[in-house]
Order: sequence, then C-alpha cells, then structure tokens
Amino acid sequence: VEKKLILEEKITVLQQQNEELRARIEQNTVKTRQLSEENANLQEHVEKEVKEKKRLSRTNEELLWKLQGGDVTSPVKSPSAPSTPFYRCSSGNSSPAKVRTVRR
Repeated sequence: VEKKLILEEKITVLQQQNEELRARIEQNTVKTRQLSEENANLQEHVEKEVKEKKRLSRTNEELLWKLQGGDVTSPVKSPSAPSTPFYRCSSGNSSPAKVRTVRR
C-alpha cells in the first residue's frame, strides 16, 4: 500500500512535468513560427534593398557615362567649359566613397 502511494505520487509529479514540457513545446513552436515569419519578412526586405541598390548603381553608371561624354546631348561636352570637373568612380565601383573629381 505504501509503495503504491509513492508510485502514485511519482506518477502525479511526472504528469505535471509532462504538462509543463508540453506547454514549453507549444510556446517554442509559436516562437519558432513568429521568428520564421520575421525572417521571411527580413529576407524580402533585403532582396528589395539589393534590387534598389543595383538600380541606383545602374543609374549612377549611366549618369557617369553621360558626364564622361557618352551622351551627345550632355551639357558637359560643351567646348565652352573644357575644365569642367566631372566625377569618375575608381576601380569601377559606384560607391560614393570611391568617387573622385577629374579635370578634363
């Protein structure tokens, strides 16, 4: 009888632990879903930022090409302003930190 009472008490303790563990699993599952959604949103944002950066880089390259005389209608190509400075990216990088002024 005494052994049965001890075993029933252990069963009760184990059932409580089991319920606590199930609750923790549920909380972890919810948190995992939230983090997965946040990760997906952040990844989408990063992809949009990368596309925008590429677009801006292309625009910058196009404007640099026009400044360097690639566009016949460019005002920089005017012979009346031969010493007009224009900007050229060193090493082909369109980063503003790498832009330098070049005299014609």
